[in-house]
Amino acid sequence: MSAQKGSMDSGNTRKRMKPEVQEKTRDEAESQIVLVQEEGFETNQIGSEEMELNVSLVLEKIENFTQRVSELLESGKTMLKELCNEFEEKLIMIHKEQVEKWQEEIKELRALDASNEEANALLQNARYVLQLTRND
Repeated sequence: MSAQKGSMDSGNTRKRMKPEVQEKTRDEAESQIVLVQEEGFETNQIGSEEMELNVSLVLEKIENFTQRVSELLESGKTMLKELCNEFEEKLIMIHKEQVEKWQEEIKELRALDASNEEANALLQNARYVLQLTRND
């Protein structure tokens, strides 16, 4: 269209179209431009819709992954708390059992010591009696 206009403008003579032909040509050109723009818009629209679909799928994947990670963190925290509590309970039980064993050992040592002291006292008395009988 611009080539025709340029050739019409060349050489100071300018042909004019009839107003009806000029308007008809302009309407056809405008409709072609609108058609091309609509096709381009549809292509952009399809591309945009497809792109939006892809973006929404990726966002959904992100959301699902985030949810999964959150669930794993929560279950991990719960599991670690349970393990920590169980570990603490077992460690306290082991400590209590060991302390009880040592306390029993202390009781036995004290009983043995008391028994030894009694035996030692009896032996001391026996020596004393023996010495008295020898001296007489």
